[in-house]
Amino acid sequence: MALDTSPEISVSRKAMKAELLDAETELKLAYAWRDERDEAALHRLITAYMRLAISMAAKFKRYGAPMGDLIQEASLGLMKAADKFDPDRGVRFSTYAVWWIKASIQDYVMRNWSMVRTGSTSSQKSLFFNMRRVQAKLEREASAVGERLDRHQLHQQIASEIGVPLRDVEMMDGRLSGSDFSLNAVQSADEDGREWIDALEDESAQSAEIVENEHDTAQLREWLLGAMQALNDRERFIVRERKLRDVPRTLESLGAELSLSKERVRQLEAAAFQKMRKSLEAQSREVQHFLA
Repeated sequence: MALDTSPEISVSRKAMKAELLDAETELKLAYAWRDERDEAALHRLITAYMRLAISMAAKFKRYGAPMGDLIQEASLGLMKAADKFDPDRGVRFSTYAVWWIKASIQDYVMRNWSMVRTGSTSSQKSLFFNMRRVQAKLEREASAVGERLDRHQLHQQIASEIGVPLRDVEMMDGRLSGSDFSLNAVQSADEDGREWIDALEDESAQSAEIVENEHDTAQLREWLLGAMQALNDRERFIVRERKLRDVPRTLESLGAELSLSKERVRQLEAAAFQKMRKSLEAQSREVQHFLA
């Protein structure tokens, strides 16, 4: 019979053989790392509590992540805990480390659950890891008294039980109902079955629309050029600098260049627009809104 030599099994066996630290030894190691950056003390502290990390990682296997990856994330959480632990607070390291280990594993599970970001707020994270458990409890309680909760009632009670908005419950129920599917998956077993991506609506502009837009743009450009010809050189310069530049110039800067007051430039601009309006209206009323 072949021995199971998978990496997670090997890590688990080593963790089970690690020493058990009493409170005094744990405190000495924590001080040695914090005050002296003693890497040997850090290694001993982490190794002693790897069994705790592995135990917590095993609780998240139901989310479908590989056990090896969960153990790795738990180890990272344990190392963060060791780096931030303050022995002066009088708390056992294991009590402090539990929070960091759990947070590290939860972040990993949520990052890899779906390509779509599943949850970013505290209420969404709470829902992700507690919704199914609370839902099962509520359904058992309702069944015990002969009641049956519909979907809306169930969502309302879950929101009340966990203390989160109803909209978050509805969103998370949809996210947890199934995993991601490829758009290139075939819709049926037939050889000529379409892929799901073929059913998506093409939102890009169609050929007729493109030709129509190009025609309208060309016509508008022609009308505008004709309207600009009705202006004198100074008016054309003001309109060009005020309306046709990526970054329009201010009335003050134009006044300084033309040796005019800001108010005079504004008057010339208004007069130029009035001339262009009359020219455009003479050609087509479809562009009256251009200078509105």
